Amino acid sequence: MLNYMTCGESHGKYLLAILEGMPSGLEIDSKIIAHELRRRQQGYGRGARMKIETDQAELTSGIYKGKTTGAPIGFVSINKDFKLDSMPELERPRPGHADLNGSLKYHQGIRAILERASARETLLRVAIGALVRQLLGAFGIHIISHVIELGGIRIEERDLEFSGIENKKKDSRLNCVSPAAERKMIARIDQAAEEGDTLGGRFEIRVQGVPIGLGSHVTYHQKLDARIARALISIQAIKEVGFGLAEELGRLSGSQSHDEIFYEAGKGYYRKTNRSGGFEGGMTTGSEIVVRATMKPISTLRKALQSVNMKTKQPEKASFERSDICAVPAASVIGEAVVAYEVANAFLEKFGGDSMTELRRNYEGYLKQIK
Repeated sequence: MLNYMTCGESHGKYLLAILEGMPSGLEIDSKIIAHELRRRQQGYGRGARMKIETDQAELTSGIYKGKTTGAPIGFVSINKDFKLDSMPELERPRPGHADLNGSLKYHQGIRAILERASARETLLRVAIGALVRQLLGAFGIHIISHVIELGGIRIEERDLEFSGIENKKKDSRLNCVSPAAERKMIARIDQAAEEGDTLGGRFEIRVQGVPIGLGSHVTYHQKLDARIARALISIQAIKEVGFGLAEELGRLSGSQSHDEIFYEAGKGYYRKTNRSGGFEGGMTTGSEIVVRATMKPISTLRKALQSVNMKTKQPEKASFERSDICAVPAASVIGEAVVAYEVANAFLEKFGGDSMTELRRNYEGYLKQIK
């Protein structure tokens, strides 16, 4: 089983993480990690910090001659924008942020809360996701995301294939497959910037090549769709998660909702539709995992909302700190990372093995069994 922990603050000296449970013998390409960290920083509507920091994560342990050893893997990212000790305390909590609840719960100032609650914490979650997706890639499992809605503007494309998503979003500034929708989204971001406001949206994640049977029905905490949903909701500002035709299933009949089962010699069991988003009973069906998440608008905005000064208890406008206008494309990259982690964790739980050799033997034996 995989397990990780991160530590560090948004404007602290370092962000640190330790990942344990990786099998030995997996070749690691650090360029893939660097690429995913760059993707997390990109997207039209990002704030000034993206020009200050070039996110990097150094692997400090658990790798020898480019391969995992089976020992815990250490990650460290140094903040160039380090100035935590000199930053002023805030007195006016921002609606929609962790400021007020955290300050009251931990009986301390807002600064200590917002520094850890910041989305910068996801930097190392992306680095971890970039590493574990190399494990998945060794078994033909691949992950992709794209923005399907931003600021109320939705793409019109439907039933896109995995390869089609990859090709159509190549030059996108918003991780979007539709140039026409993207132009409208950019205009909407510009408008929000002029108004001192922020925007949210929705993104979709696909996981291709997943075998039947990851996750389990036997206990609630083994259901893989539930674990993916929890991981996505844990990303800052994510408020909704759904699989497959989740939005529509409550309005459809049973005959329109479920994925009929077929069998073909040599191929095994398969489905012609994927209304369930790749899950039944908390287990993968062998179809693509299709999950969508909704991100609320960022809670730090120049168009300040009503708040209360925590010292005087008098009404005042909420505090403002440097902020993005829109971070939905970045959230989609973070979403890929946390989904990759959960799928990789379930993969290792199912097939076990301390080394890649053992893991592959177990995996190939299972594929023969289910056919």
